[in-house]
Amino acid sequence: MGRVLTDDELVAAVQADRRAGRTVAFANGCFDVLHVGHIRYLEGAAQEADRLVVAVNDDASVGALKGPGRPVLPANARAELVAALRAVDYVVLFGEPNVERLLRLVVPDVHCKGTDYTADSVPEREVMRELGRRVAIVGDPKDHATRDLLKRIQGLG
Repeated sequence: MGRVLTDDELVAAVQADRRAGRTVAFANGCFDVLHVGHIRYLEGAAQEADRLVVAVNDDASVGALKGPGRPVLPANARAELVAALRAVDYVVLFGEPNVERLLRLVVPDVHCKGTDYTADSVPEREVMRELGRRVAIVGDPKDHATRDLLKRIQGLG
């Protein structure tokens, strides 16, 4: 089971992993109402390295990205759910519009994004190039969405 860490705790954990010769993958998302697409994305990301760091959007950033009524679950609950997944080693919360700050802090070997992106559309691709690291597109085709799941739950879809 993974652990939810502060930025400082995450840096220390990743440094210890690097000293032990482990590689680090990084993934991020809202993970509001966990579904099979999230699981497949994180499992794909975990296959890219020895350790997987997952950055979870805080409540304010989810609201800004997804609109009124979101998130459904508070940040601490979402972080704990993600940390409980077999594929995940470390979880950290973030509130910025993207994960560039965390990528510079952690310097992962690979930044993983879902199949709704291409290597050229990943917002943080330039940061990864600057760091001399790579981007990987992982997971199954993007035909799962929390928005659609919420509509089904509400009887609207």
